[in-house]
Order: sequence, then C-alpha cells, then structure tokens
Amino acid sequence: MQKILSGVQVKELDALHVKMSGQESHEMMESACMSFINWFLAQDFSLERNILIAVGGGNNGGDGLAIARLLTGHSYKVSLLQCFESQDSLSADALLNFKKLPTSIPVIGIEKWGFSPDDVLIDSFLGVGLKGELRPNAIRIINKINEFEGTVISVDIPSGLPSDDLLSEVAVRADFTVSFEFPKLSLLLPEHAEFVGELVVIKIGILPTTYAEFNTGLFYLEGPDIAPLHKVFNRFSYKGDMGKVLLVGGSPGKMGALILCAKSALRTGSGLVTCHMEDSERYIIQTAVPEAMASWGLIPNPEFYDAVGIGPGWGTENRERLFRQFLQDFSKPIVIDADGLNLLARYRDLVSLLPKNSILTPHIGEFTRLVGAANNHLQRLEMAKVFAVENQLILVLKGANTVVSFPDGRQVVNSSGTKYMATGGSGDVLTGMITSYLGMGYTPENAVLCGVYHHGLAGEIASQTKRRSMVASDIIEAIPATYLHLNIS
Repeated sequence: MQKILSGVQVKELDALHVKMSGQESHEMMESACMSFINWFLAQDFSLERNILIAVGGGNNGGDGLAIARLLTGHSYKVSLLQCFESQDSLSADALLNFKKLPTSIPVIGIEKWGFSPDDVLIDSFLGVGLKGELRPNAIRIINKINEFEGTVISVDIPSGLPSDDLLSEVAVRADFTVSFEFPKLSLLLPEHAEFVGELVVIKIGILPTTYAEFNTGLFYLEGPDIAPLHKVFNRFSYKGDMGKVLLVGGSPGKMGALILCAKSALRTGSGLVTCHMEDSERYIIQTAVPEAMASWGLIPNPEFYDAVGIGPGWGTENRERLFRQFLQDFSKPIVIDADGLNLLARYRDLVSLLPKNSILTPHIGEFTRLVGAANNHLQRLEMAKVFAVENQLILVLKGANTVVSFPDGRQVVNSSGTKYMATGGSGDVLTGMITSYLGMGYTPENAVLCGVYHHGLAGEIASQTKRRSMVASDIIEAIPATYLHLNIS
C-alpha cells in the first residue's frame, strides 16, 4: 500500500531514490515528466490548441521546462510563461532543462501574457516545497494564472497550495492536478476541491523499497492492493462457507435502505442473508429480495451469524433496548451505519459495548453527532484517528476520498469512487458489502478495505454510462464488474 509522505519528506524521498537507484536527479525528473506526457497524450488534446506552461525557478519549474521540450517533440505548439526572475535563479536541474529547450519555444514575461479560452495552461510554478507566506510577486502570478478561462493542469500540486495544511492565501484553480507517486495530503481535503479539480496520481518510477525509510501513518489504497486481501475459495465451497449474514434495519417508509443493503451483500458474494425488521414489513423484503430470508421480533441465537450489519433505515425510536441486548449477546466485530450510529450518539455508553474491531461507517453528519464537530477536515481526520484508537474500533469516514482509521493509528485513504455516487442509498450499499466480506471470514481490516475499494470502483463503472443519473441500485449492479476488472475469482 502506497505511503503518503509530507512535503518535507518528498524532497528526502527524491534524494534517497537518486542514491539507491543510481539515477541522476535530472534523470529522475525526466522520468517523472515522461509519465506526465503519457497521461497528457491520453487526454487527446488537439494539436491546434496552444500549450502555455507557467514555469517557476525550482524543480517544479524544471518539470515544466522538460514537459515543454517533450510536448514540442509531439508537435504541440508550446509557449513558456516565465515565473522566474532570470536563469541565475533556476535550480540546477531546471537550468539544465532550460538549456535543452528548442529555440522554437518562446519565453514570455508576465507583462506580455495573453490567453485564449482554447489554450491549455500547465501550471508548473510552485511545488510541494512551498513554505511560509507567498511573496507579493508569487501572488501576482497566481492571480494572473487564475484569469485564464481555459483548461488548467497543475503539475504535482496547484501553485500556492501547501502540501500538508489548509490554504491561507491564494492558489491556482486547476481543472486537473497530476500528482506524482501519491496524492499530497492537502489534495484530499474537501476545502481544496475548487483548486485541485480532478485528481490524477501517476507513478514516476521511484523504487518501492525507498519508502521503507519513511515512517508515516497515512496510506493510499489503490487497485493493485486489493487482490492480496481477498480470500480464495475452492470448487467445494458451499453457501455456508460464503457467510451467514444478518442485516438489522428497515422500518415503515424506509425499507429501501435495508433492501439495498441486502442486495449489495448478496451481489458481493454472501451465501446466506437474513434481514431482521418489524414483522409488518417482512412481505416487502421477501418480495423485493427473494434470495434473502426474513426475521422479526427478538434476535435468537445471534452467534449463529458470521457477521452482522446494523442501522440502514432502522429508525431510532424504541430501538435502544434491542440494540443493547444484541451487543450483550454478540461478541464478533459488527458493521454499524445510519441509525445504528445515531443510536450510539444518543446512548453513549453503547460504544463501550461494541466488540473490538467493529466497523463504523459515518458520513460527515453522522460523524459530527457521534464524535463531535470539527473546524475543518484536517481536524476531523485527527478526531477520527483518536476515536478509533481510544475505542479500538475501525471508523470509515465516508466522502469523496473515504478515509479508514484503524485502532493502531493508521489511516488509509481510498482512491476509488466518483462524484456521481453522491446519491441516496450509496452508504447502505457499502454497509452490505463490508458486512458480506466480514461474513466470508475476512479480517475486519481486509473486509473494510475490500468493501470501500470495490464500492468506489462499482460507482466508477456504473457512472461510465449513467453519469449524474446514477442511483444506488446501479452501484449494486456494477459490483460483479469490479471482480472482473480486478481479476478476482
């Protein structure tokens, strides 16, 4: 799993890679820029569009200079927007790439900058090494870039945005941010959405062993991480091996949440799914999900089940007694969402009754009720980590980049997902998926990591044909495609 390093550590990482690989630093820069070029070419920008590259004096500017040369080699019309004082102010690698520039590339001072909305502007002014307040001239340059109305692509990080903190001044508003190796922490904060645009992470050839030298509690979950987390079943496996799952939820007018949860558990691979609800609603579940069984009243012999998910559409009135009794009778980790979380927030002592390594899946509103209000997302992430450690629970903070906090203090940021998943019922689908994996015998950690990644990937696949018309049921129908996409048998 990819470590997410701080801005300070990035410079150390680059130096260590140069030492361990035998590459020169300018060769590493060339490799990074080639990766950027491969991404850029895949976007199929017309050769008729002018490419403007805003270049600073540091190594981020060196990237821009190399990109300018490489794009010219692909027949693009490139101009440099000069953001450095003189050649003497360039870093060593930036100067090397400046001297390699084809003479056909004009270098334009800020006084003569001119834009057309049809142009593409590549922001390679300031990088992750930014510290302290911006100088007046840097603010002037960023404001000038932000006057541009065409497509803006930031290299590694939008200029002016700090790597690990909240923005306090100005930053480039990018349509795409192409980050090297891993997303910098600030790129994952919702407060910075208007600056980051669409986040793209590309590999640039840094040796994986290089990361062993760095201590961090923050990780980035990507597709190649998922296959090793999955259990392997054989041809003699039967429905009992695939997990006996109990889903507690639903109430008059809110049975849809439980139906979505049950369907997603079945699509994820559960062998047997039982839905517990009020007896007046049992015909709804048996009609909508014929593969599921129904129960009502008390929950006899809860230890019969391999995994339990509680909360979707359950309501909070007259639920506390049943919830409390269940927690006293069931010792395995459980999954809690929606009204299950709201009950925990209302009856705080229930948290201490939760089996260790239970999985809580709040959105920001539920998180605020349960854990507390935060001034910003950085503070919220810290609160999530503290809550997980102190209570020895796994907390899944849902969002554009869902973050999983583990009892040992680690936090994992999920890379899959799409804005089109912001629709009612998406969370119920996730609850069913995580509970399904838990029922199959996955460890709580592997169940939650597989759940959040497959859930996001299903959303991506469904959105390819649905876009903003996507609903939660579309995510469920795309779950099988995630196994094909990741080659999971």
